[in-house]
Amino acid sequence: MEARVRTDESGRRIVTEACNEPCPIERGMRILGGKWTGSILWHLKDEPVRFNDLSRMIGGASKKMIADRLRHLEAQGLITRTVLDTAPVSVEYQITEFGRTALSFLDALRVWSENMPGQLAENS
Repeated sequence: MEARVRTDESGRRIVTEACNEPCPIERGMRILGGKWTGSILWHLKDEPVRFNDLSRMIGGASKKMIADRLRHLEAQGLITRTVLDTAPVSVEYQITEFGRTALSFLDALRVWSENMPGQLAENS
């Protein structure tokens, strides 16, 4: 359903079919809209990646932030975490099939942002 605004006979504006909270777009943004979340999924698209390698791939993000985002993505079923039997112990992350469903619109977002007019790109 889509929310609509109509005007009644008295000239009052009335909203019909208001969105339930949260609406599907807001729910999706709550899952994927966090800082670095899209980048993490994007870097996991081809193969499993170890934590330290992932933190090197994502410049500007602290290890704490990456760890927080990884926990969030794992809790949502978008990635899996595997503890490797190595010395020292390593952890690698892999995108799930459900996580892969986000890649098409993350790619569309990438293309959209690459084609932003210069002034908008500079201000973002």
